[in-house]
Amino acid sequence: MSNNNSYGQIVKSTALIGGTQVLNILISIVRIKILALFLGPVGIGLAGMYQTATAMVGTLTGLGIGPAGVRQIAEAAASGDELRVARTVALLRRTAWISGLLGMAVVLIFAKPLTIATFGNDHYTGGVALVSLTLLFGGISAGQTALLQGLRKLKELAACNLLGSLFGTVASIGLVYVLRDRGVAPFLVAVAGFSILTSWWYARKVVYPSVHLPWRETFQEARPLLGMGASFLALGLLAAGVAYVIRILIIHELGMHAIGLYTAASNISLLYVGVVINAMGADFYPRLTSVSSNHPAVNRLVNQQAEMGVLMALPGVLVTLLLAPWVMRIFYSGEFVSAASLIRWQILGMGLRVACWPVSYILLAKGMGKPMVILETVSSALEIGIIFFFMRLWGLEGCGIGRLLFMALATVCISLVGNKITGFTWSNDSKNVLSTSIGFAAAILLVIHFAPLKLGLAAGGALTVIASFWCLSRLNRALGTDLLSVLRLRLFSRPKAEAP
Repeated sequence: MSNNNSYGQIVKSTALIGGTQVLNILISIVRIKILALFLGPVGIGLAGMYQTATAMVGTLTGLGIGPAGVRQIAEAAASGDELRVARTVALLRRTAWISGLLGMAVVLIFAKPLTIATFGNDHYTGGVALVSLTLLFGGISAGQTALLQGLRKLKELAACNLLGSLFGTVASIGLVYVLRDRGVAPFLVAVAGFSILTSWWYARKVVYPSVHLPWRETFQEARPLLGMGASFLALGLLAAGVAYVIRILIIHELGMHAIGLYTAASNISLLYVGVVINAMGADFYPRLTSVSSNHPAVNRLVNQQAEMGVLMALPGVLVTLLLAPWVMRIFYSGEFVSAASLIRWQILGMGLRVACWPVSYILLAKGMGKPMVILETVSSALEIGIIFFFMRLWGLEGCGIGRLLFMALATVCISLVGNKITGFTWSNDSKNVLSTSIGFAAAILLVIHFAPLKLGLAAGGALTVIASFWCLSRLNRALGTDLLSVLRLRLFSRPKAEAP
C-alpha cells in the first residue's frame, strides 16, 4: 500500500468515526449543560464517582473481552474461513453475556463496602447497586461492538454509537429533570441501556454461517480469548485503578466540590482529543495487527498514525487552551470556570497522548501482553505519585500539571520500548509535526499567562489560525490532495441533469 493510500485510509476511517463522534459531542454538550444546571458541581462529581466506583469491577469482570475480541475477530476474518469467523462470533457473544452478569453480581454483592470505600459512608449504596446494571449492559455491548470493529464495519459502528448517545441523552435529561439528584444513577443506567440496544440492532445484521457451540467447547475455545483478554483486563484494571485512586485522593484532600471540577475538566479534555483517538483506533488496531510480523510496516503505520493524529487534534487542543474559561461556561456553567487552569494543563497532556498512543499499540498488536502489563503497572504507580505530589503543592491545578509531566515522560519511555521491539524511531515528518505542535501550544500558553486579556486572546487566536492552516497544509501534502477543494466539491457541486 502506498503512503498516500495509507494516509487516505487513516483520514477516511477517522472522518467517518470522528464525524459521528462530533455529533456525539454536540449531543453531549446538551446533556452535560442541562445536567450541570440541574445538578451543579456536586451532582456531576457524584455521577463521576458512581462510574469510577463500578469501573474497576467492570474492568475486572469484563475479562478484557472487548479488545481481545476485536483481535480474534480480525484474525478470523483475515483467514477467510467463514466457519472460523462464525465460531469466534458465537464464542464472543456468549462470553460477553457471562462477563456482564458477573460484573453486575459482584457490584450487587459488595455494594455497601464499595460505597463506603468510595464515599466514606453508605449513603449512596442504593445508587451503586442500581449502577451495577451498566456493567451488564456494557459487557454485552462490548461484545457486539467488538464484532463490528473486528470486521471493520465502521459505518455500522458509527451509527450505533451515535444513536445510542442520542437516545440515552433524551432519557437522561428526562430522568434528572424529574428526579434531580436521585436521577443520577438512573440516567447512567439509561445511557448504558440504549447503548446495548443500538449495538444489538447493528450487530444482528452481520451475516455469518449458523454454528452450534456446546458449552464444553465454549470453555475450551474461550481459553485463547481469555488468555489474550487477561492482558487487556490487567491494562483496563490499572487504568480504572488510577482514575479511582486519583479521585479518592482529591476527595480526601480537596473535597466533593473539587472532584466535580476535576470530573468536568477531565470530561472536556477527553471530549475533542477522545474523538481523534477513538476514531483512529477503530481502524488502526485491526490494521496494525494484520501487519504485526512486518516490523518496517508496523513502524511506518505507527508514524503515519501519530502524525495524522497530532495534525487533526492540534486545532482543537489550541482552541480549548485559549478559550478554557468560556468552554467550561458553555459546557457546564459559571460555577465550573474556576477549573479553567486545570483543563489547560490536562488538554496539553491529552495532546501528548495522541502522539504516543499509537506506539503503545505495538506491544498489543504483537501479543506481548505481559511486558505491556509490567510497563503499565510501573507507569500507573508513577502517574499517581506525580499527580499526588503536585496536587499537594498546587491544589487542583497541580493535578493537571502532574498529568502533563507524566505524559511527557510516558512518551519518551514508550518510544524507547517501541525501539527495542521493532526498531521503532520517530520519522522526520513525525518529529517535525510534534515539535512544531509543541511550539504552538507553548506560545499560546505564554501569551495567556503574561499578556493582557484582550491582547492575549488576539495573539492566541492568530496563532490558532496559523496553526490550523499549517495542519491543513501538512494533511494536504500527506494525502496528495486539497482537502478544502474536495470538501467544497462534495458540499456544493450539483449533479448534472440527464440528457433528454
